[in-house]
Parts: sequence; C-alpha cells; structure tokens
Amino acid sequence: MSYEALRQAVLSGDESRVVELSKSLLSEGKEPLEIVNEGLIGGMNIVGPKFKRGEMYVPEVLMSAKAMSSGLDIAKTVLTDVEIPSAGTVVIGTVEGDLHDIGKNLVAIMVESSGFKIVNLGVDQSVDDFIDAVKEHKPDVLGMSALLTTTMIKMQDTINALKEEGLRNRVKVIIGGAPITQTFADEIEADGYAPDGASAAELCKNLVSLL
Repeated sequence: MSYEALRQAVLSGDESRVVELSKSLLSEGKEPLEIVNEGLIGGMNIVGPKFKRGEMYVPEVLMSAKAMSSGLDIAKTVLTDVEIPSAGTVVIGTVEGDLHDIGKNLVAIMVESSGFKIVNLGVDQSVDDFIDAVKEHKPDVLGMSALLTTTMIKMQDTINALKEEGLRNRVKVIIGGAPITQTFADEIEADGYAPDGASAAELCKNLVSLL
C-alpha cells in the first residue's frame, strides 16, 4: 500500500479511511514517522495550497485536519517512546479587546498540520499574556491576530514589550487578520504577514529556517 492513498484520504477528509489506512500501513511494517510525514502531513501539504487557491473551503479544511489528527493518534500508539519531530513551536493568540478566533484557529490548524507544535492562547490576550507565553514556551514564532482595527495597535505594543524584555531577537513575530496588511506589518516591524492559514504555515517554515 502506498502513502498516496493516505494522502488522498486526508485530502478528502475521510476520517474513517485515514484511520483504516494508517492501521494497515502500520501492520505492513511501515515506519510510524514515515506514515506521519509522507502520508498524514503530506496530505495536509496538498490541502494548504488548494485552500490558498480557493479550491477548498474552511469546512473542507477542517475535515481534512480532523482526519489527519485521527491518523496521527493511530501512529502515536506505537510512538510512545519516540518524540515526533517538530518543525518548531508557535504561540498564537488574538490580541486584547478582540474576541474573534475563527480565522486564528484555522491558522493554528494549518500551521500544526505542517509539523509545528501549537500553543493556542485563545482570544483577548493582553501584552503581558503574550510576553508571559513567550517566556514560558520559548517559541520560534509568535503569531498575533486581530479583526478589529481598534485592536491592531496591541500588536505594536506587544512587539515593543518584546524589545523591552530583551526577547525580540529570540522569536519571529507574524501577524494576520482582516484589516492587517503587509504595510502595517512593516510599520510595526513584524517579521511577516499572512493573509490565510496556508500562507501562515509557509511563512512559519521560512522564518524558522532563518533561525
């Protein structure tokens, strides 16, 4: 059995098929990490570009991510003593005064599906919350989201606080949300801007490669 079938099952969001194929590949003696990378993450690596091109929509992406996660659970049953390699750690949250999280959660799913460990702080996160999370989790990337123009300034405040705490050089900062632009990202000295989940995953990979 090839990994292509598993990738296609992830792509179609067929959870039961993903579980079935993951079990079959394990029974054939395939390496669990290979199943994860070649099959499960490989499938999500197809989903990302399709979503970016408008060929897939949010509900379909969520189905694919759920299917991948179920396959990952199967692989983990024989990986109890093996740490699944991570592409890095990303702390993500919506800034203070903003309770919107659908877009942020989709970004978290896409980034996690690309092999990153995600620490999702949730919504209405203050500058201190972000600073504390950076100190605690020591992420490679800090992602901030805002949907309200009135809360965008909190991104600038957080970057300034990172500088004051001597943490700015230790973490890459990316921002996103409906009112956010690359121009704004440049103005506040963020390391990058992503308009969607697929772009965010790609951006995180590129930034971590520079660390």
